[in-house]
Amino acid sequence: MNYISFSDYAKSKYGDKVYKLSIEGGKTCPNRDGTVGYGGCIYCSTKGSGNFAEGGESVTAQLERAKSRVASKCKSGKYIAYFQSFTVTYLPLKEFESKVFEALSLDYIVGISLATRPDCLPDSVIEIIERANKIKPVTVELGLQTMHKDSATYIRRGYKLHVFEEAVEKLKKIGVHTVAHLIVGLPGESTDMIKQSALYAAQHCDGIKLQMLHVLRDTDLEKDYKEGKFTLFTLEEYTQIICDILSELPEKTVIHRLTGDGDKKELIAPMWTANKKLVINTLLKAIKNTIHK
Repeated sequence: MNYISFSDYAKSKYGDKVYKLSIEGGKTCPNRDGTVGYGGCIYCSTKGSGNFAEGGESVTAQLERAKSRVASKCKSGKYIAYFQSFTVTYLPLKEFESKVFEALSLDYIVGISLATRPDCLPDSVIEIIERANKIKPVTVELGLQTMHKDSATYIRRGYKLHVFEEAVEKLKKIGVHTVAHLIVGLPGESTDMIKQSALYAAQHCDGIKLQMLHVLRDTDLEKDYKEGKFTLFTLEEYTQIICDILSELPEKTVIHRLTGDGDKKELIAPMWTANKKLVINTLLKAIKNTIHK
């Protein structure tokens, strides 16, 4: 197993440890406003997966506030502006351009990361990203979640697999680092199916983000969970799957995230994910043991 963490990747790219500052991205997405569908993906929170992002102010004000929270931990003073919530590239073109270049203008911002959907990258948006990437490195994070058609239909992802492939190809042509988001533990998926999605993502993208399936309050997924339609992995099961995935990935793949933690005020299950320190320590210990076998 060759485990390249985001921290290691960032140090090699920026010369120092960097912190991500999560801020408001878009206002909505085509899977909410009726363009593709309504209600969003079945698991998505009312905040568009941006529960820990700042919001409600200018990009600069959000970044300043986020920076003040972690400044004592970030000795390098280098940060990445992470446009997290909803779909930032779905904003009106001028608004998207303005937000991106406002973030880039700040001295302490060494790069930006854009969370978006593969079906929200028209050529006009790609052109803006290309210009931005010539100033400071841009990473584009794409919500893939799974490569399997039935799972994608169940979660109401709203686009076909070829759309993801076409989006990655566009981004590669302009030299942008690409990351695929994957959910581990989707209802009906076997461990082999999960590994297939991870390998597929790694074959196309530079990095992946792994996420245990969270059941959040006031989502359609919550209804199915409470009706007993699926079960969730234990920490031990999740740890084993992550180690299995990492052992099969291409050596160059950057692991941007091993898991995520849901907002404790909205988290229904699995509750073990709320103890992020325990989860990360458990995963890293298991990975270390796997590497040294």
